[in-house]
Amino acid sequence: MTPQADPDEGVLFDVPRTKAVAAKSTPKKRRPAEELPIARVVVDTPLPHLDRLFDYQVPQDMDAAAVPGCRVRVRFNGQLLSGFLLERVAESDFGGQLAYLHQVVSAEPVLTSEISRLARAVADRYAGTLSDVLRLAVPPRHARVEKEDIAPAEDGGAEVRCPGPGPWEDYPAGPSFLEALRAGHAPRAVWSALPGPDWADAIAVAVATVLSAGRGAVVVVPDGRDVDAVDTALGARLGPDRHVALTAELGPAERYRRWLSVLRGRARAVVGTRAAMFAPVADLGLVVLWDDGDDVHADPHAPYPHARTVLSMRAHRVGAAALIGGFTRTAEAARLVASGWAHPLAADRAAVRSRAPVVRPAGGDSELARDEAARSARLPSLALRVAREGARSGPVLVQVPRRGYFASLACAGCRASARCGSCRGPLAIRGAHAMPYCRWCGRIAGEWRCGTCGHARMRAGVVGARRTAEELGRAFPALAVRTSGRDGMLTKVGDRPALIVATPGAEPVAEGGYAAALLLDGWALVGRADLRASEEALRRWCNAAALVRPASDGGQVVVLAEAALPVVQALVRWDPAGFAERELAERRELGFPPAVTMASVTGAPAHVRELLDGIELPESAELLGPVGTGDDAEQEERALVRVPHTATFALTGALKAAVAARSARKGDRFAQVRVDPLHVV
Repeated sequence: MTPQADPDEGVLFDVPRTKAVAAKSTPKKRRPAEELPIARVVVDTPLPHLDRLFDYQVPQDMDAAAVPGCRVRVRFNGQLLSGFLLERVAESDFGGQLAYLHQVVSAEPVLTSEISRLARAVADRYAGTLSDVLRLAVPPRHARVEKEDIAPAEDGGAEVRCPGPGPWEDYPAGPSFLEALRAGHAPRAVWSALPGPDWADAIAVAVATVLSAGRGAVVVVPDGRDVDAVDTALGARLGPDRHVALTAELGPAERYRRWLSVLRGRARAVVGTRAAMFAPVADLGLVVLWDDGDDVHADPHAPYPHARTVLSMRAHRVGAAALIGGFTRTAEAARLVASGWAHPLAADRAAVRSRAPVVRPAGGDSELARDEAARSARLPSLALRVAREGARSGPVLVQVPRRGYFASLACAGCRASARCGSCRGPLAIRGAHAMPYCRWCGRIAGEWRCGTCGHARMRAGVVGARRTAEELGRAFPALAVRTSGRDGMLTKVGDRPALIVATPGAEPVAEGGYAAALLLDGWALVGRADLRASEEALRRWCNAAALVRPASDGGQVVVLAEAALPVVQALVRWDPAGFAERELAERRELGFPPAVTMASVTGAPAHVRELLDGIELPESAELLGPVGTGDDAEQEERALVRVPHTATFALTGALKAAVAARSARKGDRFAQVRVDPLHVV
């Protein structure tokens, strides 16, 4: 059978092949397999109304290769499409003539039953399609790699020695958490990690404990540097060939090779970035997510799943333990604790004080140092003094919110944002002798004049890391100044005095820890028009401050932000858990995530309104908007829908049904549906 779409009714139906097509695609002597002759296939198609399984006959010559989980090719609506064979059954519910599988691409069962069920649940949770999730879960095939002998280890990966508590001794509930893992139970914890470098070793100890009990583990971290840290710690705790690291930097072939080693049982522990959340670890006993507030954990591809949600669902479905940790705590993690799904895992206040540096806030421009070079570097007297004291004994970290030179410009007369005369995009400067340019269209703005007051001069709005490094070089002429950011990232620095200017997330680890840290331009983080602005500012600050030596060793941190702000006080007290609880309480009052489930519908006004008109929302749903977004509100609109968590799947089901109905009418343009959007304000 070939699935066809009725253009009038907008539904899917099946029609028999014509004799010419049947003769061309099906040999005369082709016979179905004797046992379980029906294959149920998920076809790789982006159309939402085709998000279901389709039945095909398994020919005898493919009987042995057509195993559940293998890749296949099938004829579908006049095309040859790829897909996965999910299962084989004895009979089909369809009463007509079924088409045969066209090809078994590989007999390798790359899609395990656990991952296929998880992918279906994730698709339903995010109002997406199964094929979209499988695209994220299963890497592309490399035939040469598949033919390699990646057999299971001779000892089967067993007999991993159970380690001692290690860093978990510093947490009152740490040893009991490990004991539960050792006993094969499924404890779930939200972990507030102590400042310092041993967080990776703590993860390695938890993984080794699970492996000693005969189960597997998946660890997901934000970036390649964190993968390297955990990879090194796991190697020290587990020994060789017990785990694999999965990152995009490996290249497609090597990544697939390592992924196959997990699938075939050679390694039972995986550490990697976002995509590792779907790693096919058998008998999963523990999932770990580090720094869950980092927005890279949200996949940018449809249906935009977040690693925290996927790993939580996976742990719940298979009865595995869960460890969600970081130097800070997100409002989402606070909700997991408040709901009882997880328990807090934190050190007592005495341990926190012994490990954290001294944190001091510095005010605004009124406190700038008298030294002219320090003034140009935007350093208050306190920051200047701390930097000079720290530089006597080791490196000093300087965190700058923006990369580049002058990341934004403003009119020197009226302080209005400097905009491109062509596209209205923001203007910036790349270097000391460069002309202003538009960050959107790239045009040079050599003869710029303010559209508001007519002034022809500009001033810096947000100073980037490169410009800050130049200014600090003048303020500290005797010190080496190094930068770390997207254009060139440092991983480690020595213990010699130096100034390390880094953007958030690019801070290198210093040997023995930094002597001090300066967190510049705090207003640029806290003042963003974003629901998560304060939470994100605290996360970035704590991640940087955690690299500084303890207060007992002279470690000091200066944050350039208003001392009275709750987020600054949370950093001074090193109380991210208390701040997360406060954030969650405020969002409950306002009806914002994670207190509720929210979905956004974004696109051209006509497409947004058409989709909204076709949705049968749950009774508990509240529709906000649609309203225009961006600089040109007439070109794009966004509507928000929020429901209580108990109605999450009712909402996603309604959204998916509306999108599928639109797809079945052969619409070529769709409004984008996103569940749990990162930015709602």
